[in-house]
Amino acid sequence: MAARAMAADGTTAPSSPGGAIGPLLRGWRTRRRLSQLELALRADSSARHISFVETGRARPSEEMVLRLADRLDVPVRERNALLLAAGYAPRFTETALDDPAMGALREGLTRLLRGYEPYPALVVDGTYTVVAANRGVAMLLEGVPERLLTPPLNAMRLTLHPEGLASRIRNLPQWRGHLLDQMGRQLALHRSPALRALYEEVAAYPPPERSGEPSGETVAVTEEGASGPLFALPMVIEHDGRTLSFVSSISTFNTPMDVTVAELAIETFVPADPATVTYLASLTP
Repeated sequence: MAARAMAADGTTAPSSPGGAIGPLLRGWRTRRRLSQLELALRADSSARHISFVETGRARPSEEMVLRLADRLDVPVRERNALLLAAGYAPRFTETALDDPAMGALREGLTRLLRGYEPYPALVVDGTYTVVAANRGVAMLLEGVPERLLTPPLNAMRLTLHPEGLASRIRNLPQWRGHLLDQMGRQLALHRSPALRALYEEVAAYPPPERSGEPSGETVAVTEEGASGPLFALPMVIEHDGRTLSFVSSISTFNTPMDVTVAELAIETFVPADPATVTYLASLTP
């Protein structure tokens, strides 16, 4: 008979299913730069028990798995992975966005995007596939080649592709760096081969060539905007002979219980100068 080790809270499991959670838990704790003691204090446990779980000497209860995942701010999809590794059934469903059960959510998102017009706003999933967008986004995409607009649209690809918006973004080095950093932070949280492949694709795009400018050269953004200091890095983009300036804001759902909903993000673009405000207002019927 295999020997059993007793954890501080009385759980045992060296030979029971669920030993695979140890390396996963240790990985998340390391990413969060927490010691076993710090995690134990946050989760109302003991460093000894955390050590036993990480080394496979103890199997945490389902409640403890969820508590640890919460204290480590583990993404919802990965919480299911932790539960499975500990020998429990997934807790969080993954419902397709076109499922009838998501009808109220889809309607709410549509109303939100329309209400934000004429300012651009869109909804993307965990790999930046565009699931909804308003007319403000359609305005920015005018002139983009049709082959890049074939569904499914990808926000990162549309923005950074040399034939996409990148050719019109005046501060491309700064904005590209911001987007790649954003994706890098996500990759540190999600084990997503699709997101990794997208990152490698868009990071390898060559800079677009601009007429009258050397390849890769862009107009620098100064620290002073038209009405004072900039409060955030803007996306400065040419449109119909004008230069528009936006700062973006990203919102997610609070305490989601579904993987699909947890990975949705609503990105809105706020005019960063009076000229952009005036121009967008002129588009309103």
